[in-house]
Amino acid sequence: MVAASALETERRDETVFDDAALAGLTPHFRGELIRPGGTQYDDARAVWNGAIDRRPGLIARCTGSADVRAAVRFAREHDLLVSVRGGGHNVAGTAVCDGGLVIDLSPMKGLWVDPVGRTARAQPGLLWGEFDRETQAFALAAPGGIISHTGIAGLTLGGGLGWLMRRHGLAADNVLSADVVTADGDFLRASAEEHADLFWGLRGGGGNFGVVTSFLFRLHPVPQHIRPNDRHLSRAAQRFTTTIGKLGQTVRRFEQAPA
Repeated sequence: MVAASALETERRDETVFDDAALAGLTPHFRGELIRPGGTQYDDARAVWNGAIDRRPGLIARCTGSADVRAAVRFAREHDLLVSVRGGGHNVAGTAVCDGGLVIDLSPMKGLWVDPVGRTARAQPGLLWGEFDRETQAFALAAPGGIISHTGIAGLTLGGGLGWLMRRHGLAADNVLSADVVTADGDFLRASAEEHADLFWGLRGGGGNFGVVTSFLFRLHPVPQHIRPNDRHLSRAAQRFTTTIGKLGQTVRRFEQAPA
């Protein structure tokens, strides 16, 4: 559905954005627009993997879906290379591009928990630690990552391995719907009932289907405190200890192997 107009994310030469070039975007954009040379630029382009050193021509820090739509349409009008940043944790550094436009969703951290319906509507700038803090106030959780500073968006769109997956599935399995800005700049909701093909692709397909501006997650009862003597935790700890021991033995064998 969106493949023919998917956002381009391959490398291109650097684009320079002056005030005149941004005249078509600034009236429609409420967030921050950060350009090379600005005081925030180096911090804004940095990601978790410190080996990634890319220099985008413009970073658009979005405050909501309207900003995302404006940024996508600006990119289409100017034929720009685009990357999308959520938590910025992807080891390949896909959150930032050289010379193009970074659509930065990190300011979008809204979260609305429905403890009765056991669902949560979450924006893509949230990290899993932030998400868990709010859902755990109601002794609820969604399957997420194993590291608290991983962004919910990238991990969920890539499938989402985590502590609860054996009982409740992957993070993507617990997405009930997603609000998406397509590569055409249109806004739609994808679910099993609406735009089902896009919904299928989003849950594990990674990127280039559009920009997700919110997820609706299914939540599950999870105790706020897990007792150290809980037998399930003890078994998991034993398995972890055994795995680490085997890994250590393997490393020692490699170290002792003849050159």
